[in-house]
Amino acid sequence: MTQLSEIGEFGLIATIAKNFAELIPHECSGIGDDCAIIPIGKDKSLVVTTDMLVEDVHFLRDRITSYELGYKSLAVNLSDIAAMGALPHSTFLSISLPSDISIEWCEGFFAGYRAHNVALLGGDTTKSTEKITINVTAIGTVDNENIKLRKGAKAGDKIYVTSTLGDSAGGLQSILQNRPNKELIKAHNLPRPHIAEGLELSVNKNVTAMMDISDGLASDIRHILEASNVGAKIELSKIPISNTLLNSGLNAMELALTGGEDYCLLFCAAPDAEFAKYRQIGEITSSNICKIVWCEHDIPTERSFDGFTHF
Repeated sequence: MTQLSEIGEFGLIATIAKNFAELIPHECSGIGDDCAIIPIGKDKSLVVTTDMLVEDVHFLRDRITSYELGYKSLAVNLSDIAAMGALPHSTFLSISLPSDISIEWCEGFFAGYRAHNVALLGGDTTKSTEKITINVTAIGTVDNENIKLRKGAKAGDKIYVTSTLGDSAGGLQSILQNRPNKELIKAHNLPRPHIAEGLELSVNKNVTAMMDISDGLASDIRHILEASNVGAKIELSKIPISNTLLNSGLNAMELALTGGEDYCLLFCAAPDAEFAKYRQIGEITSSNICKIVWCEHDIPTERSFDGFTHF
C-alpha cells in the first residue's frame, strides 16, 4: 500500500485532480493555479481559493495572538487572490474550537480577520476536542483579459519577485528557537498579501505568468516551469534578502529560497519590459525543462534547493 509520504503533497493533489477532471465545466478552470476560475458573464470571472490552518502544523497557539491568527488566516487566502490579479470580494470562514477558548480570544481573532476589510458572508463553527482548525474560502473578481496564470512563461522572460524573501521563515525559526527578533516574527505572524501589486501587474500585458510564494521560491517556481514547459536560471546574488534577516544569525539564503510563507508575488515578464521597483532574480530558459539552474554571478552551480511540502 502506497503511503502519502511516498507521493507527497503534490502527488496527492495530482491524484485528486485526475479523479475530478471530467466533472469540471468546460468554461471553468480548477486545480492548477492559485485559484479556481468561474466565469460570470462574458467579460468577468470569479476566482475562488481555500486554505486551511491547523494548530501545531501551521501555528503554535501560545506563540501567536488571536488577532494575529485571525489576520493571517485571511491574509494567506488573499495572497492567492492577488496572484490571479483579482480584487478581493468576500470570504467564508469555518472554524473548529475547543470549548475552553475564551470569548476575548474569539473577539481578537475576528478583529484580526476584519482588519483586511473584506466581507465575511458565512461559514461554519464546530467544537473540537483540543486543537484549533481554521478553513477560509476567499472569492475575488477580475476582468477575464487580466487574469494571470502559472502557464504562459516563455524562454527569455525575466523572473521577478515583489518583495524580500525569507523574513517569515526567519520569524518561524525565531519562534522555535526563542530568538527575540520581533521584526522577523511580525513578518511570520502578520504577512501582507500583495493585493495592490497583483492588481497593478494584472493590467500589464508584458506579465506572462504569476503566482504567490507560499512554499518557498525553490518549490513555487517549479509550478510555473511545469505549467509553462520551460526551465529557469536563478541568480543567487540577486535574491532580495532584508538586512534584518542577514543580521539574524540564521541561514538567510536557505530561508529565502526554501522557507516559504513570504506571500509576495513571483512573476515572469517579457524580456524588453522594465519593472524597476521589483527585483529581477533570473530568467526563463528553453533548456533544462522544468528544472532550475542556480547560478552564482552568472556561473552555474551544482547547488540544489527544495521548498516546503506537506507529508
